[in-house]
Amino acid sequence: MDSTALKNLARAVISTEAATVASLESRIDDAFVAACEIILACHGRVVVLGMGKSGHIAGKIAATLASTGTPAFFVHPAEASHGDLGMITGDDVVLVLSNSGETDEVKQIIPILKRLGVSIIAMTGKPTSTLATHADVNINVEVSAEACPLGLAPTSSTTAALVMGDALAVSLLEKRGFTAQDFARSHPAGQLGRRLLLHIADIMHSGEEMPVVPATASLAEAIMEMSRKRLGMVAVTTPDMQVLGVYTDGDLRRTMEQGLDPRNTAISEVMTREGKSIPSTALAIEAVEMLQAHKVQGLLVVNEQTRLQGVLNFHDLLQAGVV
Repeated sequence: MDSTALKNLARAVISTEAATVASLESRIDDAFVAACEIILACHGRVVVLGMGKSGHIAGKIAATLASTGTPAFFVHPAEASHGDLGMITGDDVVLVLSNSGETDEVKQIIPILKRLGVSIIAMTGKPTSTLATHADVNINVEVSAEACPLGLAPTSSTTAALVMGDALAVSLLEKRGFTAQDFARSHPAGQLGRRLLLHIADIMHSGEEMPVVPATASLAEAIMEMSRKRLGMVAVTTPDMQVLGVYTDGDLRRTMEQGLDPRNTAISEVMTREGKSIPSTALAIEAVEMLQAHKVQGLLVVNEQTRLQGVLNFHDLLQAGVV
């Protein structure tokens, strides 16, 4: 097979699966709505089952549901018959994936699920199958053809189930009023979580780490303090930490151009008065936006009385993974 034939085959797979996904729009019907209503009324969790390739898709659907406001987990049907059925309670809803609807391991546990009194939602490609007819609701994910040239390997059928699972999860998310903040709480280690949960107080330099000098300090003393703390800036404050101004690396370059004597020049003469500041309760992402808007490299962190609480620079935000 030459390169042209390989490309054509790959394009055919994509085209077949794209057509499969497009056909799913017509399957968003009353059964889909009923499935959503069953899950929304559930007082337990959504238990997702599937064998083989359907099992892999089921695991992903369970993970997507769980991360978008619908508590869910995956149970392997074969393991369910050997004790894992104990993970399912009468308060749960069971979502079962099987393209044929005749998977032996699934059919074996349907009677037990019925006796438990759980609601069963089927996702099958055969609306007349055993699974579909014994479920409370069947979501039809039938496909006209697999993308596999042999018509054997689950390709279009698994794509259809995956996409329908996403449609289900997102519909539930919207109905629950699930927000970006809720999503972040489920993903605290991800960048979105850091952006929405990390506050200035979590990453700022405070206490002895803050570069601070009094207004009576000389420029030379301010430069020494800025060099010691290595944050590219020094805050100028009153004895009770009221912010008067800030002196940065950029100010230092401009001062040198003027030829001023650092030992005989007061920091109050060359500092930028007040400077850009942000409260410690603000989100870290707000600091990013402020730095970009004002084209500065650092911020003073202050309380409501504009007293210095900390110092923050762009590198701190990079290290925290906010940018």
